[in-house]
Formats: sequence, C-alpha cells, structure tokens
Amino acid sequence: MMKQEEMETLRELIKDVDTAMLTTVTEEGLVSRPMKTQEVEFDGDLWFFTKKETDKYKEILHDKDVNVAYAGKSYVSVRGRAEIVEDLNKKKELWSKAYEKIMQTSYDDPSVVLIKVKAEAAEYWDTGNFKKQIAFLYKRMKGQSSESTDVNETIELNK
Repeated sequence: MMKQEEMETLRELIKDVDTAMLTTVTEEGLVSRPMKTQEVEFDGDLWFFTKKETDKYKEILHDKDVNVAYAGKSYVSVRGRAEIVEDLNKKKELWSKAYEKIMQTSYDDPSVVLIKVKAEAAEYWDTGNFKKQIAFLYKRMKGQSSESTDVNETIELNK
C-alpha cells in the first residue's frame, strides 16, 4: 500500500501539469501520446478520457501495462496498470465543458470511456531545487555517488 507521505510527494509533483504522456504497448513496441490529466485529488489512480475507436483503447485491452510521464517543475514517470472504466457516474463526475469541444461529444456517449491507471511505482527527478541539481551534476561528473543529493527518487506504490 502506498504511504501517505509518498502519495503527497507524487501529488505535489504532478498537480500543476495539465498534459501527461501515456505510453502503451503495441505489437510493434511502445507508443506514447499526450493526454489531458483529470483535475482530481491524486489517490494512487490517474484518470484520462478516450474513445473506444482509438488505438490506445485497443492497446490497453490487449496489455494493461502502461507508463504516464509528466514534465513540469520536475519530471515524473509513473508505472502502472490501466483499465477501461465505462461507469456513467464517474464519467459525469470527471467531465468538463472542455471535453465537449475536444472530443466533439458528451460524457454519456457510449463510445466515451475512462482510462484508470492504478499507479504501481513512480520515479521523479526534482529539478526545482537548483542547489541539489548542481550538487547532483557535480558528483556525477566527478564519478562520486550522487545518491545523497536526492534529485532522483523511486517510490514503490503498491507491492
């Protein structure tokens, strides 16, 4: 189970990033595409809207392993398992007028579905702290251990 402190760290790192890159597995390899992040309080799950006729929908049905990457004040990579959610109430809860324009439809359209990503682990690079970043780069250049600078951390969310 994810520790409260780890969830808070991850929530803080991704809260202001509007667009994430969702990576799915295809027969040819990995594919990434931009997705609008839902404005909900992060509780270990990430939510995205899509339509059934998209490649990502088919890819998730075939292979649920995904990665979601965020680039903002820091860089965050979240590994998890995706599932397709067709719950009308959840779609209504997360829907906004912006989606009507983007998707050219409404939340009750049967082709509109949610992708729920249950986060399993996250790795982040803290670029907001300039002193830490300089110390990290200096130690790396000198061949010293850069672990004590805490620029790069991995959080195991679910075991």
